[in-house]
Amino acid sequence: MAYKRIARIVSVGTSVPERIVTNKDLEKLLDTSDEWISTRTGIRQRHLFAPGEDARAYELGGKAARAALSKARCSPLDVDGIICATFSPDYFFPSTACKIQQFIGNTRACAFDVSAACAGFVYALSIADSMIVSGQCRRMLVVGVEITSRTVDWTDRSTCILFGDGAGAVLLEEREDGDKGILATYLKSNGALGDILYLPAFGEHRYMKMNGNEVYKHAVRLMGDATEQCLKKAGLSIENVDLLIPHQANLRIMDAIAKHLNLPRERMVTNLDKYGNTSSASIPLALADAWGDGRVKDGTVAVFTALGGGLAWGSAVVRF
Repeated sequence: MAYKRIARIVSVGTSVPERIVTNKDLEKLLDTSDEWISTRTGIRQRHLFAPGEDARAYELGGKAARAALSKARCSPLDVDGIICATFSPDYFFPSTACKIQQFIGNTRACAFDVSAACAGFVYALSIADSMIVSGQCRRMLVVGVEITSRTVDWTDRSTCILFGDGAGAVLLEEREDGDKGILATYLKSNGALGDILYLPAFGEHRYMKMNGNEVYKHAVRLMGDATEQCLKKAGLSIENVDLLIPHQANLRIMDAIAKHLNLPRERMVTNLDKYGNTSSASIPLALADAWGDGRVKDGTVAVFTALGGGLAWGSAVVRF
């Protein structure tokens, strides 16, 4: 029998700022209300760095990476590759992944960033999976980290209420001839839709811009389709899915995706109420909650799905 590699998620770690900003707190800053925000989005609070705080994405991501390594009892020196998904890096270069490498004390891994906005974690996970299956790496960290608070216009209530700061990391390890691990990934993009969600790199007004109605319309359809296509690649159907862990963007979007897939609501993991939209960090943050409260068990089949600016979207099917 030919040797077959599979990449398995063995641990997850997270890190968020200590400061919590509730919807009631935002009422003091904006013409909005707790009821308006929670009803339309499902968000009740978010973790945010304070204005002017010396916040570093690589430190936040590095703490999540350290937590994942600690849970797996793995030395940083045993990691062969680090991929970081972020749209809020500290530098254009060096990459956030390289800074995370330095932060955790690794001197031998390859390290680079991926830019796919809120779909970044799924994109980075797919790349890491390919690198392990090809034999290039045996053990990899995939980190999603965002300091979204420095990318939003805090006078624009349509966007700033949605986002939170945070980081999540998973540790992947090579396994032989197993049926537990990343079973399939599916990635797609459409640059023609880039103008409905974007963040300029230069200029005076470097704030995120979003056409919420258009994003909603495309997100439900494209994330639902990506889930179905990825399950098909894995030889599974929606009936085989124990947990759907979507990007935590908006509760209405997530509920609509579950309905589109005909998936019982109780199988969908949500923690949007606690963290808001943390972009590339949202899936690992949700995975950590589900793993921590016992919903991720031996043999659990989970689907990650996300859509972000680009537009870029994708899914991954994982058996734990």
